[in-house]
Amino acid sequence: MTKLINGKEIAKNLRNTLKKEIDNLKSKTGKVPGLAVVQVGEVAASNVYVKAKTKSAKEVGFEVIDHHLIEQTSEEELLQLVMNLNKQENVNGILVQLPLPDHINEQVILDSIHPDKDADGFHPLNVGKLSIASHNDQNLLIPCTPYGCIIMLKSLEINLSGKNAVVIGRSNIVGKPMAQLLLKESCTVTIAHSKTQNLEEVCQNADIVVAAVGRPEMVKGSWIKKGAVVIDVGINRIEANIKGENKNKLVGDVDFKEAEKNASAITPVPGGVGPMTIACLLRNTTVAFKNKQKS
Repeated sequence: MTKLINGKEIAKNLRNTLKKEIDNLKSKTGKVPGLAVVQVGEVAASNVYVKAKTKSAKEVGFEVIDHHLIEQTSEEELLQLVMNLNKQENVNGILVQLPLPDHINEQVILDSIHPDKDADGFHPLNVGKLSIASHNDQNLLIPCTPYGCIIMLKSLEINLSGKNAVVIGRSNIVGKPMAQLLLKESCTVTIAHSKTQNLEEVCQNADIVVAAVGRPEMVKGSWIKKGAVVIDVGINRIEANIKGENKNKLVGDVDFKEAEKNASAITPVPGGVGPMTIACLLRNTTVAFKNKQKS
């Protein structure tokens, strides 16, 4: 029987572990991790994500510093805010919610976050550290979504060493760091994407398939080898006929119903990778707080 990898439950366990750790740190230092959340404009999806991240951060005991700026905020003004947050003693992690308005260069803003306060793990210095580290160093700030995927794979208690892993997607946020993390677990890793020739055949040889390509249900059930593990990072909103009505429905990059027939374990959408991303954001901020206490 196919195992459903419950991201909600795994994320809850990680948050509970972090809460205990933060309670212990507070009793020792009198301080708690501080997370600055910066949002520009009124993108509906961003509002939902920021609310969820803020709620989770407060539940584990963080101090949350909210900065919700108007759409017309200039790149210079946003840069100045980030620079100020870099200097604030009570801020250990800085999260700039994406996407930013078109007139602001996202990479310039992300690069301006001090690498020691990089809650998302996107700063080039942290990306470089991940690339050269010999193992998944607990002091590293690691991109949240791929790190969440690794935690879910480890929850299956299978030996990852030597497994053939295919990552579909080559983004800086998921695909590339996902490949790095799998390499550190001694997997044999192939990075594929929408332009890969014979993609179906590539996937059929994989023990682990991580789909992060951003195309609804692109990965078909016939692409999945019998007994493979499927991690679906995609979250796509499509229109579907539900009980005679056309409604919006969330689906992943994998055709779940068909893939489930072949996979030994699979993540659902929603309720799979999503909750892990937020939990790993809290993990990064806690690591940043502890790193500062050591310095």
